[in-house]
Formats: sequence, structure tokens, C-alpha cells
Amino acid sequence: MITVRFDGSFEDWRNCARTLLQDSIAPHEVSWTTSNETAGLFDNDLPAPATRAKKPIRVPRQLLDELEMAARFRVEKRWSLLYRVLWRVAQGDLAARLPGDADGSELHARIKAVRREAHHLHAFLRFSPLANDDGIQHVAWFEPVHDVLPWAAEHFAERMGENSWMIATPDDGVCWNGNDLVYARPCPPAWQQRAMNTVDPGGALWKAYYESTFNPARLNRSVMENNLPVRFWKNLPEGALIPELMSRAQAGAQRDGQAERVAEKAGKRIGRAREGSG
Repeated sequence: MITVRFDGSFEDWRNCARTLLQDSIAPHEVSWTTSNETAGLFDNDLPAPATRAKKPIRVPRQLLDELEMAARFRVEKRWSLLYRVLWRVAQGDLAARLPGDADGSELHARIKAVRREAHHLHAFLRFSPLANDDGIQHVAWFEPVHDVLPWAAEHFAERMGENSWMIATPDDGVCWNGNDLVYARPCPPAWQQRAMNTVDPGGALWKAYYESTFNPARLNRSVMENNLPVRFWKNLPEGALIPELMSRAQAGAQRDGQAERVAEKAGKRIGRAREGSG
């Protein structure tokens, strides 16, 4: 068994995979290990590249894009599947990329999960304004289940213009100064502390808005939790309200079309417009 040690990035994995392919080393002979993992007792490190000329490895560009996307999926031995698919395609077995194939099915399932997690980051991340002297104007804390941050954060760089911001997670972080996106892994503790301890002054207003627009008559718990997973509630301003609002709905509030305090208001009568009025 050959142990391949790399830094955990897709770029370094790709370089190592190219060497393995050129040396005709099959997937079952390889064990992938990031730099901070301990070697096994009977593992042998990847041998140094031979000096002889080797034929180039040619695979579809789209396959590399698919492998890079799937590499963001957090799972034990995530790199073994990627090399197995790459090996099979390099050997001429193009079925390895197809959803009907066992490896291809797992590959596309991981890609789908990564894209969905990126959507979650775009939809459920909340920036809080920050007043300080270091130039950062907004901060946010997020807890993704896959390594989507450096890729998905480009969404905010495109939409927030020159406004500076920072996103911190338990594993990594990004900072935008209005021109450049800086990525850090591991996330600096100072970034994490700032993102987790910043209080949004508009949080109370947002909660009032959410409660007033919550419609218990249309509550479907399974659909709601599918579109807004429970794991995100703790980091959303309205998250603390959701269990109570759902409880009210199940206790009979579904007969109202609005939240309780809104339904109790008398409202305002709108007079009939006079004929000929503009």
C-alpha cells in the first residue's frame, strides 16, 4: 500500500494523482492522507517521480470540474473515490462519470450535496454591521457541513461591491476588503470571536417582521424543515421564534392568517373611492 501525503487541497491532490496515473498505480494500491494525519504502520510513502519522460494524462476538462466540486464534500476517505473515478476514465471507462454507475452515482450525489450547502450559505448567512477602525464593515458566522466557503463566498464579493466583510466558520474564513478575497484555513481565532460575539442592532426588528408575516394556517413542518434545516436556526435572528410559532400553530392558531398579535389588531377601514376621482 502506498501512502500519498498531501496538504488537503484539490490542487495538491491533483498533482499527486497525476504522478500515480503516470506510474500506473491502481486505486486499490493507494491510501490518501493529509499532512496532519498519522501514517499507518505498514504504509509506504509515494515514491519520488522518475526522471524518464512520461506520456501526458488526458481526461475531459468537465471531469476535473466535477472532481473539484465533489472534493468539497466532507466524508472519510473522500479522496479515494475521486482517484478511482479519475483512474477509470483515464483507462477509457467513461461510465465512471455516469449517474447509473456505482462510482458515478456517488460522485454526483456528493456534487449535489455540495451545491445545496452553497445555496444554504447564500440563503441563511446573516451579516451584522461592525463599527471599528480596521475597515471591516460586516461580519457573519456560519457552520457549513461541507467545504464550500472559499467557492461560495464569491457570491457576496460580486454583490456587496466595495463594502468590506468577513465570514468565519469553525474551520476556515474569508475576508473581503472591497478588492481582494483573502482565504484562511484554519480560521484565525480573532475572526471567529468577532463573528460569534457581534450583536446585530437590527435583530429585534427582523424578528418582529418575521413574527408578523408568519402564517400558521400554511405551516407544513416537514416542508419548512427541508427548506430551512433545524441546524441553521441557532444562528438566525428569527431562529429562536420558530419553535414557539410552530407550537402555537399546532395548538390551534392555524385558524388565523397572521401571527396572534397581528390578528388581534382592529385594522383600518378603507373608504370607497368616489366615482370620477383620479
